[in-house]
Amino acid sequence: MNTISRRGFLSRTTIGGAAALGAFHIARAQNANEKLNIAGIGIGGMGGSNLRNLSNENIIALCDVDHDYAAKVFEAFPDAKRYTDYREMLAAQDDIDAVLIATPDHTHAVIAKACMVAGKHVYCQKPLTHEVYESRILAQAAKETGVVTQMGIQGHSGEGIRQVREWIQAGIIGEIREVDAWCSLTYYPWGHANWSSPHGTRPEETPPIPETLDWDLWLGPAPERPYHPCYHPRTWRSWWDFGCGMMGDRGAHTFDPIFWALDLGQPISIDGSCTDLNEETHPIACLVRYEFPARGVMPPVTLTWYDGLRVPRPRELDDQDELGHPEGGALFKGSDGMLTCGVYGENPRLLPASRMKDFTPPEPSIPRVEGTHEDDWVRAIKSGGKAGADFAYSGPLTEVCLLGNIAKRFGTKLEWNPDTMEFTNIPDATQYVRRAWREGWSL
Repeated sequence: MNTISRRGFLSRTTIGGAAALGAFHIARAQNANEKLNIAGIGIGGMGGSNLRNLSNENIIALCDVDHDYAAKVFEAFPDAKRYTDYREMLAAQDDIDAVLIATPDHTHAVIAKACMVAGKHVYCQKPLTHEVYESRILAQAAKETGVVTQMGIQGHSGEGIRQVREWIQAGIIGEIREVDAWCSLTYYPWGHANWSSPHGTRPEETPPIPETLDWDLWLGPAPERPYHPCYHPRTWRSWWDFGCGMMGDRGAHTFDPIFWALDLGQPISIDGSCTDLNEETHPIACLVRYEFPARGVMPPVTLTWYDGLRVPRPRELDDQDELGHPEGGALFKGSDGMLTCGVYGENPRLLPASRMKDFTPPEPSIPRVEGTHEDDWVRAIKSGGKAGADFAYSGPLTEVCLLGNIAKRFGTKLEWNPDTMEFTNIPDATQYVRRAWREGWSL
């Protein structure tokens, strides 16, 4: 069992302490008209899209462990220096101001921490980390280094999520004690059943590693295993060792408007159940229920997540009352009606639908973001401000998502102490808060 005491947690992780990784410096000061020097790490997938949204800045370095998978992005930025190992890139180029990280989930923490300690501003794709403990560390590192951070939950910069918060905090649907969130998609058969091995087992084949792929670096801190194309590219999300399942993929987006509108903080308990539980792959479908305590004048809240399932339709709604988005969304159940929105907090509307006909929304009170989620990050760097989904916000949000993944494994109520990072009633569950990393890797 890996028990983490509060005193031990703080003493081992404070960057300014005696065991610190070393002195850090903040990237050079910017002005609004000066372009940032940006590097990308993990650019073959979503990272390429993020870099396109950052292309008005100077893209000066690109790093990926698979140069074949990342070839199109390398070609799109021909003047950028190319690397395979992010550590070599950080050591070689002092002129990097900010870094975009879009590697698989299991390497987010180690790369983001290294970039922050090196004084680089960081944009990291969601979920922020693979483990609860890692999220806590990154939030603390961001605070201590003073760099500007942003997690890639693009809905947080949208209009819809602001309307959700404004409407709810104005009391439009009254007191909220229950929220449903869901994603009806599933990964099946990605990554496992499309190969010869049965679902939930590792493939028996050991094909040769492609010449363009550094498999050891791709594994990073994860336990060693032979290469197989059922892990890379794209299909790693299905596997416990590498991805956070749909909870980390879509849950990080869908929990965002809920977390922000209700000022949720940390839950006191999590209860999960799922299909086909195994030690290798995420379940095809699951249900997770969180209990959050009262927050100021806000009452306790029960949040239920439906993963690979459609949310139960409230009986009082009519057929024309559409819930969320066809692929998922959220449903806030208030004492004076309901509110639903899509996966990213988009298209909020009151239910039943008849309430929208004469509805006059409250005056906007939250500043709007001009441009993209990446633009919000760049603007914060140049102004010396904060991005909307910085690690102080997205770290705790990610912790909530990852606690759900732990609850799936146990099928019973887990009582959570966020100060000590322990499950007080099922001590065995605490081992999943912080995994053991492969030799040679540390946070």
